[in-house]
Amino acid sequence: MTITGNIFLHAVIIVFGLAAIVQLFYYLYFYLSLQKSVSSENVARVKAPVSVIICSRNEENNLRAFLPAVLTQDYPDYEVIVVNDCSEDNSYDVLGEYLNKYPRLRVSNISKDPKFTHNKRFAQFIGIKAAKNEIMLLTDADCQPESDKWIEHMTSHFDESTEFVLGYGGYYSADGLLNKYIRYDTMTIAMQYLGMAIRGIPYMGVGRNLAYRRSLFFSKKGFGPHNQLVSGDDDLFVNVNATGRNTQTEFRKETHTRSVPASELKEWIKQKKRHLTTAGFYKLKDKILLISEPVSRVLFYTCFVVLLPSLFLWPVVLAIFGIRLIVQIMVFNLVQKKLNEQGLLAFSIIFDIFSPFINAILYAGNFRTSPDRNRWKQ
Repeated sequence: MTITGNIFLHAVIIVFGLAAIVQLFYYLYFYLSLQKSVSSENVARVKAPVSVIICSRNEENNLRAFLPAVLTQDYPDYEVIVVNDCSEDNSYDVLGEYLNKYPRLRVSNISKDPKFTHNKRFAQFIGIKAAKNEIMLLTDADCQPESDKWIEHMTSHFDESTEFVLGYGGYYSADGLLNKYIRYDTMTIAMQYLGMAIRGIPYMGVGRNLAYRRSLFFSKKGFGPHNQLVSGDDDLFVNVNATGRNTQTEFRKETHTRSVPASELKEWIKQKKRHLTTAGFYKLKDKILLISEPVSRVLFYTCFVVLLPSLFLWPVVLAIFGIRLIVQIMVFNLVQKKLNEQGLLAFSIIFDIFSPFINAILYAGNFRTSPDRNRWKQ
């Protein structure tokens, strides 16, 4: 081996080791915190009134299938506000039927006006404006709570200092590789935003399962400067206003929500690209933390591929790779059980390699398209 080649391999193994350290930090400090964290088992002595807000457009089938689970929660004082936003299906009839059957339901209808186009944020604002209660719990029309204790557990964390409660919103399991990747992607994102919140660095929440105070929304002037974006109303509102002191997490199995996942690759790509548009608007420190993990992962695998054929210090290389792999499997398996996402462990080893490249490609694709800011999206 030449001197130049020796220097190069020494540099590569140093980068490999540093990347492994960064990876272990994320797994052991952020992600493992979900396993160690224990959601409060204490139920609030006074169960505060709650307003559940659901925005819906052309969700007839989902409203019929999932809304009853929200309307029959085991909680003494709550209302459910469904904002029926310009629906052209039979949503109006379904909601009319449910109004007669469920006394907790309230409906706000937005009529279609060709002179006024709007995105989901307007519908959400209408729902928040109509809410009677200080504590609001948000979900989507295609979501179903995992139990009738969803409202009770999600809102039991609110005290004088709490303004946000971040929950977990997963997807239903189905056959096929796409479903497994969607669930893997959703779970790993949750490992990040819940783990970082537990460590005092909340940066986002998901509108499928998120609670915050009505007074905070209006005191912060709603969605503020991000009102023009197609997506990200929920995570950007959290990113701007959540702190380590005013944010709690809740992810007991009884508080999960489950949504209908995309069934076709094209549909999921559009959805994922839309979600990625918000990343550029996060706080700088959050951007650094979020980009450091996938970058270190790419460096880790790239260096391993470079080092392995040369057999340069191969016992050290294999030891570092093995330690990282063992920690990855151990933590992922524990969190998988915590978030009730079974059957993903074997696939996660492969997805772990390719997901940074998939996200990078989709994120870059957003720069070649100009999304319609008035489009209404979940």
